[in-house]
Amino acid sequence: MSKKKTSSLAGLDDLLGNNRRVYSTEDGKICPDCDQPIAACRCAEEQIPEGDGIVRIRRETKGRKGKGVTLVDGVLMTPTELKVLAKELKSKCGTGGTVKDGVIEIQGDFRDLLMDVLQAKGFHVKKAGG
Repeated sequence: MSKKKTSSLAGLDDLLGNNRRVYSTEDGKICPDCDQPIAACRCAEEQIPEGDGIVRIRRETKGRKGKGVTLVDGVLMTPTELKVLAKELKSKCGTGGTVKDGVIEIQGDFRDLLMDVLQAKGFHVKKAGG
């Protein structure tokens, strides 16, 4: 009698490199990035960006059809704290804005006003650019 080789799906997963868990009967759903239970996952925790601690304020018009915006860069806060700060700065200026990639954009030229507000909050602020 000859032995027949049998293949299983587990063997196929090992060949393809798809050997991570997605569910555990003990813990429930598993995070695909850190392979920990969702309740103990630390991937979604917000991290403070690295920097020198100096907040730089500059005006920019590039790529905005000549419309000027004030950029506030270098604020060492988590993304949710940054959104709260941006909301406060927008209300002080009475204009709109957004947060993109850790940089607060305020519509219009409000460098002097933003510099005073941020210094009052205890930030080390510098004007950058022209």
